[in-house]
Amino acid sequence: MERSGRGTSGQLLAFIAALAAALTAAPAGSQIRSGPGEASDPDTEARAITQIVTAAEVADWARDRGDAEAMLVASRMMAEIHNRARNGDAPFVTSSILLDEAEALAADDPYILQRIQRLRSPDKGVRSSPFGPGPIVLVRRLRARETYSFTVEARRNEVLRVAAIGDGDTNIDLTIRNSAGVVVCNDGSRDHYPVCTLNRPQPGTLRVEVVNRGGVWSRVQILTN
Repeated sequence: MERSGRGTSGQLLAFIAALAAALTAAPAGSQIRSGPGEASDPDTEARAITQIVTAAEVADWARDRGDAEAMLVASRMMAEIHNRARNGDAPFVTSSILLDEAEALAADDPYILQRIQRLRSPDKGVRSSPFGPGPIVLVRRLRARETYSFTVEARRNEVLRVAAIGDGDTNIDLTIRNSAGVVVCNDGSRDHYPVCTLNRPQPGTLRVEVVNRGGVWSRVQILTN
């Protein structure tokens, strides 16, 4: 007999594939300039952001269904990626945190608990990543209907991907404007993980606006390459 939970694997894989396709098909730019010693490939870092947002959505899918195996998948997706943290609260979508959630969902399932123990082994840390140094991550607490904005410097013909992951309590929107204030990307899709991608921007300063549309405060994990 098939072990309980494995019957969802095909559905989960299809869900992940659809999410990744939707995220990479977002509107089209540039790269945030890295700090000293933080050389990165904008295309590679943009793919890392796609994987992080996909992992966050898979984690939500797992919570809704009480599916420990799906939460393990989300944790493994996050484990492949290094982050370059900026000042602010600690990230709340991490491999370790999702692994804790998988353990809570697993209850007394020995198969899942053994896999969690292996993933927590000291030799399972990310020693090399297919995504290079990883995207820049900063976490902000946004009050109800508050907008947090910051600027990035666009580089011609370099992909810019910006994403925001809310903690699930409110809708989060994301807008990018050029130096003239014209909107060049907007994701107001009424969820809590908006994504904007610019493939071939004009060089110059862009303003990123992250908006909490809800009536309560929310933590927001902001990702840029």
